[in-house]
Amino acid sequence: MGKFNKKLNKKNKPLQLEVVPKEQEQEIHLPESRKSDDVIPKKDKWINKQRVLVLCGRGINHRDRHLMKDLKTIMPHHRDEPKLERWKTLSIINELGEMKHCNKAIYFEGRHKQDLYMWLSNLQDGPSAKFLIENVHTMGELKMTGNCLKGARPLLSFDQNFSKIPHLMLLRELITQTFGVPNHHPKSQPFVDRIYTFTYLDNRIWFRNYQILAEDGALAEIGPRFVMNPVKIFAESFTGEPLWENSDYVSPAKHRRLIRQSAKDKYVNRTEAKARYEATMPTEIFNHDKIGKDVFADGDEEEIVEKILEREENMEQDESEDEEEIQEKREKAEIARVKKLIEKLKPGKEGKKLVKQKDFKSGKIIKKGKTKKGKMIQNIKKTKKLTTKVKV
Repeated sequence: MGKFNKKLNKKNKPLQLEVVPKEQEQEIHLPESRKSDDVIPKKDKWINKQRVLVLCGRGINHRDRHLMKDLKTIMPHHRDEPKLERWKTLSIINELGEMKHCNKAIYFEGRHKQDLYMWLSNLQDGPSAKFLIENVHTMGELKMTGNCLKGARPLLSFDQNFSKIPHLMLLRELITQTFGVPNHHPKSQPFVDRIYTFTYLDNRIWFRNYQILAEDGALAEIGPRFVMNPVKIFAESFTGEPLWENSDYVSPAKHRRLIRQSAKDKYVNRTEAKARYEATMPTEIFNHDKIGKDVFADGDEEEIVEKILEREENMEQDESEDEEEIQEKREKAEIARVKKLIEKLKPGKEGKKLVKQKDFKSGKIIKKGKTKKGKMIQNIKKTKKLTTKVKV
C-alpha cells in the first residue's frame, strides 16, 4: 500500500515551471524603418485552386471515351468520377462537385451511340455552355510526332474573334478557367512546353494541342483534336435561362433525317419520270407513205408541192387548236408568209434563168432555187428523171 500511495502523491504534485535567466533569452530586433523601394518577399503558394470534375454519362462510344481519357492526361488538376446514370438529372453534378471540392465541371453526354455533347460549367454560380463535339481524333489515333512533359502547364491561344463577339468573350473566360492549369499545382510541373489553340471558324471552335519545340515558334502537334459547335449558353450551372442560342445549329439526328429524305425524293422523282415517259410515249408512228405517194405521183410539180404544204399547214393547225391565242396568231402569220413566198417564187417562161430577188425577212439577195418550194421542185424533177432512166 505504501508504494501505491507514493505513486498517487507523485501524480497529484503540481508541475513546476523552470525559470530561464534573462541572459539566455533571445532578443529579436525589428528594423525601425523600411525603404519603399525594397521588394517585399512573397511566399510561393498554390493560390488558384481550380479543380475540374471530369465525368461522362452512359451511352458514349469507345472513341468518345478515349477523348475523355486524353483530356484527363493533359489536365493535372482534374478529378475523376464514375459514369452518371441516364435517369439522373444534370443538376446532380453540382452536388458531386461539392463532394469532390471542384468548382468546374466537364460532362460528356452521348446520344444514339454516335453523337457526343460536352458541357462546360462553373459549378458555383454558373454559367454553363453546351457544345456538340465533331471530328474527334484522339492521341492514339493520330500518332503525331509531338511530345511534351506530362503535367506541364500550357499556354492558351485564342482567335481575334474571342475579343470581339460577346458570347465568345464569355466562352473564352469559361474555357480559360477550365483548361488552364493553376500555378504551383501539386500535380503540375514548373514548365511551359505546350500550347492550346482555340480558333473560331465556320461558327465552330477548333481545338488543337501543340508542343513548343523552340523559342522561334516552331510547333509540333500532339493531339487530341476536335471541333466544338456551340449550342446554348445557360445562366446557371446546367440550368437557368438561356443567355445565347445558336440559330444556325442543326441537330445530327435532323441532319441524318434530311439526308434520308433527299435520297427518298431521288427515288420518287426517278419513278415519276419513268411513269411520265411511259404515259407520253407516242403510240403511232409517223406515216411517210402519204408524202412518198405525192412525190412520185404524176402531175405538175407545183401542184404536188402545194398539196404537201397544205397538208403541213393543216397538221400545224390541228396541233395548235389547244394552244393560246398568241401562238395561233404566230402560226397564222407563218402561213401567210409561206403563201407570199409561193406567189413570188412562181417559175417564169422556159429558157429564162432564175432571177435574183431580195428576201423579205433579212433583206439579202437570194436565188429562187434556194427557197423551200424551189428545192422541193428540183428534188421532184431529179426523182422523176431517175425513175425514167430505171424504166428504160
